[in-house]
Amino acid sequence: MELFDGVIRISGVSFLMFSIMAIIALGFLLGRITIKGVSLGTAGVFIVALLFGALFYPDIQMQLDKSAEVSAMTSNALKIVENVGLILFVTSVGFIAGPKFFKNLKMNFKSYVLLGVVVILSAGLTCLACFFIGRGAENSDAEFIAMLDGLLSGSLTTTPGFAAAKETVKNKYAADPDLAAQCEAAVTVGHGIAYLFGVVGVVLFVQIIPKITKANMDEERKKLQSVDSGSAKAFSGKLTDIDGMGLCAFAAAAFIGLFIGNIRIPMSSSGLSGTCFSLTTTGGALISSLVFGHFSRIGKVNIMPQKNTLENLRELGLVLFLIGAGVAGGKDFVAYFKPIYFIYGAIMTIVPMIIGYLVAKYVLKLSLLNNLGSLTGGMTSTPALGTLINVAKTEDVASAYASTYPIALLAVVLVSQFLIVLFG
Repeated sequence: MELFDGVIRISGVSFLMFSIMAIIALGFLLGRITIKGVSLGTAGVFIVALLFGALFYPDIQMQLDKSAEVSAMTSNALKIVENVGLILFVTSVGFIAGPKFFKNLKMNFKSYVLLGVVVILSAGLTCLACFFIGRGAENSDAEFIAMLDGLLSGSLTTTPGFAAAKETVKNKYAADPDLAAQCEAAVTVGHGIAYLFGVVGVVLFVQIIPKITKANMDEERKKLQSVDSGSAKAFSGKLTDIDGMGLCAFAAAAFIGLFIGNIRIPMSSSGLSGTCFSLTTTGGALISSLVFGHFSRIGKVNIMPQKNTLENLRELGLVLFLIGAGVAGGKDFVAYFKPIYFIYGAIMTIVPMIIGYLVAKYVLKLSLLNNLGSLTGGMTSTPALGTLINVAKTEDVASAYASTYPIALLAVVLVSQFLIVLFG
C-alpha cells in the first residue's frame, strides 16, 4: 500500500502489524468507557477488530504485495495471531489455576460436571427450539440446522463445536457435494454472526450480576479462598530456575499441550477420516499447564513461571486472540447478517447463561465467584474469564473455569453433531 504519492510504502506484513497495533490502541480506549460501573474491558478490542474486519477486510488483500510468498503468509496471518493468542492465554490460565485446581475439583467435581452439562444441554435445546420456530423459512432443513449449529458454536464462542459442526455436515452430505458446501458455508456464517454477542454477552453478564445482587466482593473473595486454601504444599528447599521469567517452563507446557490437543479420537466408523474428538489447542494447553502449575517443580527445578510473567502473557494472549477472531468474523458479518439470525444467536447465549447461573446458585449452592467462574467455563468463554478476573480482583476464579471447561468442551462437540445428524 502506498501513501502520499508513493513516498511511504507499506508492505503486506507491515500493513498487518500496523492494523493490529491500531486495533489494540482503539480497543482499549473503547474498553475504558464505563457506564454505571460496567465496561467492555478487553472485549473492546474484539469490537474494534470486528468493525475493522467488516469495513476493511475485503480490501486488505488488494493492499498487500502480490508475490506468492507474501500472499500465502498473509492469508493465514489472522489465524496465526488468533492461535498464538489462545495458546498464551490458556497456558497462563492453567499455570495460575494449577496450584489450587485439583483440590477445588475434588471438592466440587459433581457440581462442575453437572453445571457444564446443564449449560450445554440448555444451549442445545434452545437451538432446537429456534429450529422448530423458524423451520420452513429457509431453503431446506439441512441448511437451516447447519446455520443454527453455527450460531450455537458462535454463541458459545467455541472453536471445537464449530469444527465439529462443519465436519459433521461434510460427512453427512458427502453424496451431495453442493449441499455439503452450502451447509458448511451456513455453519461458518452462523458462527460469525453469533460470535459478537457470544463474547460481549458473557463479558457483560459477569460484571452485571455482582451489581444486581449487591455482592460484597471482599466477602466473596474470602469464600473462594477458603475453598482453595491449603492446596499447595510449600517446598522448603532452594529451587533452581532455568530462566528468570520462567519462559522455558511456559514454552514446555504449551508444547506438550499442543501435542495432547492434536490427538484425534474417532467418533464414527470411518476412523480418522470421519468425525473425531480432540481436546484442541485450548484443551491440550489447559490440561498441560494445570499439571505443571500443580506440581510447580521437578525435583529442585522450578517449572512455575513468575506471577508477573503469567499475568502479562495472559493479557497479551487474550488481546491477540480477540483480534484474530474479531477481524476474521467481521469480514462476513455485514454480507450475511440477518436480524433474525442475530436474535437466535443472542437467545442461545442468554438462555443457557441464565439457567446455568440459577442452577449453580440455588441447586449447587456455589458461592458467587465460584458460580461465575464455573459459568465462564461452561459457556467456554475465554474473554469472559479475563473480565471476571478483573472484576473479582483474584485469579482464583480460574480454577472454577478450568474445572468446568473440559466437560463443556466435550458436551458442545457432541451436541453439535447430534443436532445435525438427527435434524439435518
